[in-house]
Amino acid sequence: MTSQTTVDTTGPADKAPPAASGPTPGKGLRGHPWYTLFTVAVGVMMVALDGTIVAIANPAIQKDLNASFADVQWITNGYFLALAVTLITAGKLGDRFGHRQTFLIGVVGFAAASGAIGLSDSIAFVVVFRVLQGLFGALLMPAALGLLRATFPAEKLNMAIGIWGMVIGASTAGGPILGGVLVEHVSWQSVFFINVPVGIIAVVLGVVILTDHRAENAPRSFDLPGIGLLSGAMFCLVWALIKAPEWGWGDAMTWSFLAISVLGFGLFAYWENRVAEPLIPLGLFRSVALSAGVVLMVLMAIAFMGGLFFVTFYLQNVHGMSPIDAGLHLLPLTGMMIVGSPLAGAMITKTGPRIPLAGGMALTAIAMFGVSTLETDTSSGLMSIWFALLGLGLAPVMVGATEVIVGNAPMELSGVAGGLQQAAMQIGGSLGTAVLGAVMASKVDGDLAGNWAGAGLPQLTPAQLDQAKEAVQVGAAPVAPGTPAEIAEKITGVAHDTFISGMSLASLVAAGVAFVAIFVAFLTKRGANAEAGAGVGHI
Repeated sequence: MTSQTTVDTTGPADKAPPAASGPTPGKGLRGHPWYTLFTVAVGVMMVALDGTIVAIANPAIQKDLNASFADVQWITNGYFLALAVTLITAGKLGDRFGHRQTFLIGVVGFAAASGAIGLSDSIAFVVVFRVLQGLFGALLMPAALGLLRATFPAEKLNMAIGIWGMVIGASTAGGPILGGVLVEHVSWQSVFFINVPVGIIAVVLGVVILTDHRAENAPRSFDLPGIGLLSGAMFCLVWALIKAPEWGWGDAMTWSFLAISVLGFGLFAYWENRVAEPLIPLGLFRSVALSAGVVLMVLMAIAFMGGLFFVTFYLQNVHGMSPIDAGLHLLPLTGMMIVGSPLAGAMITKTGPRIPLAGGMALTAIAMFGVSTLETDTSSGLMSIWFALLGLGLAPVMVGATEVIVGNAPMELSGVAGGLQQAAMQIGGSLGTAVLGAVMASKVDGDLAGNWAGAGLPQLTPAQLDQAKEAVQVGAAPVAPGTPAEIAEKITGVAHDTFISGMSLASLVAAGVAFVAIFVAFLTKRGANAEAGAGVGHI
């Protein structure tokens, strides 16, 4: 039995959709659109914050738990991988059982996993509970978008998504600042403990304010084979990219996992065309705008998340900043995302998404090119210019791509669409960290030995060289205790110069990714189905 959903992609791209004919929201707390937005924003803030707050805590975690560079990468990759693999399935759960219940379960689980990380005394437990964080975060993120889509009328949806995007953007960019304060004045564990009271607040608000919304033709069954095929394919893809630097890009294991991933996606597409209620109706992707929005989110996250991973090590290990100083140096990025997101929502409502999205990715490309020019002695003022430009570029993309994806999907698939949006961002973040990490590792591997010899330093054994490479990949100088000051200064200079060359190359790759995304942005258009919101009955 074949079942396909065709998405309406007709209609002018630059005209605002008609207002919804749904019921006027009541004046009470329960179900009120703006109170709903505030509630889901508190929950979503935890997930977005944890995407970057850990970047500042990584050096402290590495030292306290004697973790390797690969271990530190897994603190980030495990979180992103869990989110990426389960977001679409979690969105389907919301469509099936209601977004309110799914959101509340996600908040409770995320807060509990955060507390468990703070109590962990080994890197293995940190990674395990980070994975659990990702799984519960996957439940609440698409549910939040589903609640907004169902609660707000069409003429206010862009503004709501703009504010929602502002919260995500501010939390994502503000993570390093808050992380710096907590790590420097409390401990790295406090970075995770802070989610517990925030989670309690979100649960209380959710119980009091949120109303469940479900479309009349919401799914009533699960596509378990589809869930298994999609999850397996996505896992193998990201796993191959994460492990490729260790195995080698030409290694049989790397290509085996990539081949299994491609096979899995193929089997998933074949199955989805034959099941009565597919996990993702493939007709959804007949909307060129929706497909372009998904690709745009992936490319944006590769450039942003991958680049930010190395910037935090640059500020702390090369410039010698404290965690709080490193966070404050990223304040221009935070400020521009806070200011730019609601402005982007208003602009997209007026002009459509194409120009704001293309302009945002152009600014992102310029900013990442600027980051590639940073040196060991770059001034704070020049750094601030590039960080501010990056925040200004990311804001319209965060808002516009979300509206394009969710607004071009039918109401009964709002959870799946929210899952697609978040999965695209998390996959991009994971790919950015993995791919740009591979670029960094390759550059360090190729340059360090020559730079070391060129500085007239004593020759290293192969084991010592491997240890030095691992330190240099995070901007640290491999200076042994008791090393004479003159030699230590030379080692520090070589380490920092080699790290800078790797970060520069990685940033240029990120700039190239952002440049490609400019052209993808021109394929987007305003959500054709946004008017379906706010007309769904309350349950």
